[in-house]
Amino acid sequence: MPNPEYSEVLISSHSFIFNSVIIWLLLQFGCNLMNRNKKIVITGGPGTGKTTVIDFLKQNGHQCILEISRQVTQEAREKGIEQLFLTDSLLFSKKLLEGRIQQHKDAEKLHGTVFFDRGVPDVLAYMDYAGDEYPNYFNEACENYRYDLVFLLPPWEEIYRSDSERYENFEQAKKIHQYLKETYEKYDYGLKDVPTGTVEERADFILKNLSLI
Repeated sequence: MPNPEYSEVLISSHSFIFNSVIIWLLLQFGCNLMNRNKKIVITGGPGTGKTTVIDFLKQNGHQCILEISRQVTQEAREKGIEQLFLTDSLLFSKKLLEGRIQQHKDAEKLHGTVFFDRGVPDVLAYMDYAGDEYPNYFNEACENYRYDLVFLLPPWEEIYRSDSERYENFEQAKKIHQYLKETYEKYDYGLKDVPTGTVEERADFILKNLSLI
């Protein structure tokens, strides 16, 4: 016949181990929740004012990851290629994709809310707009590197300006807007449309939707 005192000790020991495991799991889960950041994309066609909004958020202390397409274009110019997107659109898009994936990985090291000036799906939207084909790993990147919320800025003719890196006219900008919308929706993002207005009003709209003000 089992010793009652031994049985009580055994049960107590098992309960202690079980409770310890549960506490450890809860602590791990809690730490993961605390460490997890929110990745927020602000996107739109060319000349919509999104970079102005990003710059405003950055100046007001928010964590922002900046657009890299101009950097890619400038690096190509230094190698004698005036417009890489027009000369070799696939190479240009590969460089953008690599850069945006790296930005996503870099954001994992940050805490709190992180704003992105464009996301990974923007690369595909622009290629679809141009009618270019691309390898399947472009699609896989959109599936693997996700964001928590996407804000979409509409075409706004009153503020639209072309420059040496922005060669599209306003009609083309409107088409790109539609491709952006369709691409993000294709990957199951619910888009938040940002109304036109001052940079302060647009930033406030974004922050209020995130309950940050």
